[in-house]
Amino acid sequence: MSGDETHGAMLAVVDPLPSTTFLIVDDDRVLRDRLARAFRDRGHEVETAGGFEEAKEAAARFRPRRAVVDLRMPDGSGLELVRALRALDDGIEIVVLTGYGSIATAIDAIRLGATYYLHKPADADDILAAFSRGAAPPLATSEVESATPSLARAEWEHINRVLADCGGNVSAAARRLGLHRRSLQRKLQKYPPNQ
Repeated sequence: MSGDETHGAMLAVVDPLPSTTFLIVDDDRVLRDRLARAFRDRGHEVETAGGFEEAKEAAARFRPRRAVVDLRMPDGSGLELVRALRALDDGIEIVVLTGYGSIATAIDAIRLGATYYLHKPADADDILAAFSRGAAPPLATSEVESATPSLARAEWEHINRVLADCGGNVSAAARRLGLHRRSLQRKLQKYPPNQ
């Protein structure tokens, strides 16, 4: 092997998962292209989509084994896309990405068939690790920490649960919460508190 070939082999990224097909769905083109490039560099075949309808068409044509789905898209819900992808292929593994996560939406994603749920920003390594964790057995109860969430975190989760119950309709959720719609929109634009 020449020096250039050795150097190129050393730069190759090693992926613990066998090569497979991925569908990456996110309306953020920069993130979508960055993830696609990272998965291709790891030897995977990748298709991308910028929204709900485009993702359904790509999945029907491409038949991916794994999908990375953004929770919020301009033309549909990521949770509805999880349902549509599972209807197309019950064996597909799906990781849901979101910058606006809550416990309620994570539970809904898993209930609908997602393998795992990650908060943005997440890179290719985080996503691959999530697919690996999704196949692992559940943690024993003694291994899980049960920290009491802060008041800000509890409020964030409650708001997102009500929003999910209203099918993502901000006006209906604002009425239920007794907030002005603009106030609720401002709260939703903030990142969730860590604790």
